[in-house]
Amino acid sequence: MRRLLTSAFWRATDPYDVTGTAGATTLLDQRLALHPQVALRPEPFGALAYHYGNRKLIFLKHPDVVRVVQALDGDHTIADTLLACDIDPGRWPSFERALTALTESEMLHEHHEVPSG
Repeated sequence: MRRLLTSAFWRATDPYDVTGTAGATTLLDQRLALHPQVALRPEPFGALAYHYGNRKLIFLKHPDVVRVVQALDGDHTIADTLLACDIDPGRWPSFERALTALTESEMLHEHHEVPSG
């Protein structure tokens, strides 16, 4: 399968490996958003993601990945976002790997709700 994301920081991880962790959630349950210091520049192959804080540059090599990353708003789970972007569930594991790499590269960050009151 063609890699959807190229990065010097690419690591093969298993998003389903939650053994030994009681109550663990998968990446699909997380609420991610594009880091405020990250800019996406459209390209014919997909997009370039540049982090102005840590100066990392990552190539998003498929328009579907770009569409999903742009749709991540921190309010909806990744699973909800993949459904909204009409991504075939058979492709979700490759998207999980790509989004994991983007999170590890600090291009995406987990949305934390601020308690009101």
